[in-house]
Amino acid sequence: MLSSHASPSWRKWSQHFLLNQPQAQKDGVWVHACSLGEVASIVPLIQHLHAQGHPIHLTVITRTGFEHALKQVGDIATISYLPWDLPTLMRRFVQCLKPKLLLLTETEFWPGMLKACANQGVKVVGINTRISDRSFPKYYATRFFWRRWLAYVDMFLPQSDVDAERLIAMGVDASNVQVVGNLKYAVTVPKVNVQNLRQRVDASETRPIVLVASTHDDEEQRILKMWQVWHRQQPDMLLVIVPRHPERFDVVESMIANQGVSVVRWSQEANTQGADVLLVDAIGVLQSLYTIADIAIIGGSLVPVGGHNPLEAAVCGRGVITGPYIQNFREIMRNMQKNNAAMVVNDDEELESLVNTLLREPEQLRRLHAHAALLMQKNTQVLERVCHVVESLL
Repeated sequence: MLSSHASPSWRKWSQHFLLNQPQAQKDGVWVHACSLGEVASIVPLIQHLHAQGHPIHLTVITRTGFEHALKQVGDIATISYLPWDLPTLMRRFVQCLKPKLLLLTETEFWPGMLKACANQGVKVVGINTRISDRSFPKYYATRFFWRRWLAYVDMFLPQSDVDAERLIAMGVDASNVQVVGNLKYAVTVPKVNVQNLRQRVDASETRPIVLVASTHDDEEQRILKMWQVWHRQQPDMLLVIVPRHPERFDVVESMIANQGVSVVRWSQEANTQGADVLLVDAIGVLQSLYTIADIAIIGGSLVPVGGHNPLEAAVCGRGVITGPYIQNFREIMRNMQKNNAAMVVNDDEELESLVNTLLREPEQLRRLHAHAALLMQKNTQVLERVCHVVESLL
């Protein structure tokens, strides 16, 4: 076991190379999720399995995923980084962990992992499986390779009919594919004191809050140009920017300051009364901020990243605005648009105009948020369907 004083870097690399072995979870459930987004989507499932008395071990790959997992489920599951997918390391890892079942999120298909589980009698279920537009051509071109490895998966529970069709095209037996919906719909409302949070962000509790979530390079610069227009119409508005990657916090702060815009950082707990922009330089805060946002703009959608999870906003009763790049959540966004819970703009000019309109017409904004809340109420059965399959294998 690692010392409690071990550095995050040493913990990460020692677990990648299995220098630090996991605690045995005999007949328990091993859950693997790559990064923060995947971890967030399976928190309700982990909570359900824990409530049913199943020991749980969660593996991740990224540091942000690890930190988010510790905050969300660190009290009910053991957590480690996934070892490198080498036959010897994976065999030792499975032997040490002794799980009864492995749950793989989205497209975490690791041949060494799958072979080790097959050799040691560990059942495998692919949950929330998603084959993206970008990755499918590569998978299809190498389907003869993947047909062999994916045969070790006992059941796939893909997000949509399109994902199911793509799995079958890759060589997965159709009888091992069951569409249950997107587990991301099972996201839960964050436990937060909304009044206290609002007072911390805006002591006056009167400023319109425009939240720009999970931003990437170039997006903040463009948003700041639009902010000049929004600010002229609504001088007291507060712009809240949450960069996706922690290593960009300082860069974004400098960018804002260089524009002559007053900015405070979340970590400084400074009063925003005299500031135009609040820069959120913390992990795991974003979803709570949706509960107090008047307007929510999803980053990663103004640049060709593909967008981020809009349901984290919807479960807080907030409809969303995104740019044109929504391929990472195409099915979800299509459903949200169909239900009038999301608005997609084609360019910066449209985004600038739309936010101006919503600032002027709060009734239209309230309808957008109400539709989002209603949509989430309609999709509460996804977790139940996933758990039914998982429990049958346990």
